Amino acid sequence: MFRLDNLVRPARAHLAEVRRHARGDAGYTTETIVVTALLAVLGLTVVGIIVAKVTARANGIDLG
Repeated sequence: MFRLDNLVRPARAHLAEVRRHARGDAGYTTETIVVTALLAVLGLTVVGIIVAKVTARANGIDLG
């Protein structure tokens, strides 16, 4: 006869191991995400400024 305990015990052991491992990172993952997001925003801002300047310069060319 199949017992539910045969599934629950390994699942609980796995969750306990994951929790122990997650405590050891000391928030490094969250810090990495925040820094990456800030760098992405900074990069998009720089690209936006460059596009605006190039577009303004191109619109200033007299073709006539």
